[in-house]
Order: sequence, then structure tokens, then C-alpha cells
Amino acid sequence: MMAWLGFFYHPFWAVSTALLAAVVRLQMRNRWNPQACAVRLTGKTAIVTGANTGIGKFIALDFARRGARVILACRSEARGTAALNEIREKTGNLDVHLRLVDLSSMDSVRAFAERILKEEKALHILVNNAGVSGLPRNITKDGFEESFATNHLGPFLLTNLLLDLMKSSSPSRIVSVSSVNHKRGNVDFSHFHGKNLSYGMDQVYNNTKLHNIICTNELARRLKGTDVTANSVHPGIVMTEVMRHYSFWVRWIFNLIGFFFFKSPEAGAVSTIYCAVAEELEGVTGKYVDSDCSLTLPIPLARDAALAVKDFEFCERLTSKL
Repeated sequence: MMAWLGFFYHPFWAVSTALLAAVVRLQMRNRWNPQACAVRLTGKTAIVTGANTGIGKFIALDFARRGARVILACRSEARGTAALNEIREKTGNLDVHLRLVDLSSMDSVRAFAERILKEEKALHILVNNAGVSGLPRNITKDGFEESFATNHLGPFLLTNLLLDLMKSSSPSRIVSVSSVNHKRGNVDFSHFHGKNLSYGMDQVYNNTKLHNIICTNELARRLKGTDVTANSVHPGIVMTEVMRHYSFWVRWIFNLIGFFFFKSPEAGAVSTIYCAVAEELEGVTGKYVDSDCSLTLPIPLARDAALAVKDFEFCERLTSKL
């Protein structure tokens, strides 16, 4: 028995416990409380992609409570309708609407943007939240690796198609939900077409999250003087459905650990809401906001200005052909 107990007194367990405790403290800490923020969004229009579940739904719920006209940009009509009804019921805001879009399809993105430009007179907030992880290798009809299309090229194209509307509605804000996982990402432009790409558990996702930050920084540079800001955000390690494409056992382990240590979707939405509405971020652009709502630096590769220009122009060429 003593030998067995001694196993747990090993320095490894002491260090592991300390690290886990630190993670928990960081995850639970938020310097900014959305419930204490009195900012109203009455008369403002916001789009949230992936708003039918996870942090996207809580972001949309917050905007609706603030009186915004909220457009839920979702792929599934059934799940989107369920989220729509829930948000309307909880907030009493009936100016919440569902519009369908599949971000992995550039045709769908263009059709969605065309409808928005036809129906909406203004757009003040665009939250690029939708994302996938763990997809098997698949090439879309546009010739793109599916995760790159969904996580980066679709949001990239959507943002650019809506830029003129956001400029005419300024001040307005673009928020791109990235991840701390960008630190393990790398840049290889052949990856967009699924070439030379390692399909490890997280690698594709990590790469797309790095591209999110790089292109958002370049977008912010291009938007200087327009009163449209563009920032990236890390929501924290959150219990969402982003892992739904992994195997049962991977999801089981993730959920088991997450039950004790990860953020809830509601808590995970906080840093994105902060970027979208906080008064202290008015005019702040080209920044990366951590899960505790603090401005921090992404990895040097994400801050490489020359690479940002190259990446942005490459994505422009890819999406302009479609």
C-alpha cells in the first residue's frame, strides 16, 4: 500500500498537479465581465458564424440581450432554427434571424454574402467563429482541403465580400476566433490544397488558426483609417462540439478532462464578446486577445508583416477565381 501511495508522491505528479492547477486558474480567470458591461447594441447589426452551438450561440445570445439585430450564420437549418428560437425566447429580442451558409463552399459563401448585401442596410459586427477540427482528409469541389476551406478561406472570403458594407456602417468590428494552438501551426501554401499536409490529430487545425491571425493582421493594416477594426481572439480551452469529428475515445477523454478543467461555452464566449463590444477596444486593431481578455502577442511567425502580405494575397487569388 505504501509503495502504491509513494507512486503519487513522485515529483512528476506534484509538477503535473501544479500545472493543472495553473491551467484551471488561467481558464477560469476573466478580467472582463460581460454582465457588468452596459454597452447597448440597439440599432446595430451583427453576424455570428457557427451560432447554433457552443461559444457562437452564447456570443449571439449576448448580442441579442444588448438589443442588436443578430444574424445567425449556420450550416444546419434544423440546429440553427433551434438556436434561433432559444435566443429569441431567452432575450425577448425577435430581431434575431437565421441565414444558411456552408463556409467550406465558396459558392455558398458568395450566395450568403449576396443576400446580406441585398437585405441589410448596415453591418457593425462580424464574428468569424465557426470552425472544425479533426476532419479526415477531404478535398472540396473548389479544390481546397476542407478544414482550410471551413476555418480560413470561407471566413476570409466572407469578410472581404462584406467589407464595403462594414466601412459604410463604421465604426464596426471584425473578430476572428483563432486559438492558442496557432503556436503549433506552420505555413505551407500547398496545404490549402491538401498537399504535403500531415493529418495529425490537431495539426491541420493549428495551421488554419495561424493563418487566421496572419490574415487578420494584414486586414487590419489595410483597413487603417476606415474606422473598421479587425482583431483575433483565443477563447480558451472550451467544452464545445469542435471535437465531434474525432473518434469516440478521443472525444471521451477530451470530455472527461474537460469536465474538470475546461471552460464552459458561455465562459469561452467572453473574450470574443469583449473584442466585439468593449468600449476600451474602440479603435484598437490588429491585435490578438487572449482568453483572459488581455492583449498579448501571438508567435513571431504570426507577426511577420511580409508573410502577412504574401498570405493575404495568396488567399485573395484562391478565392477570386471562384
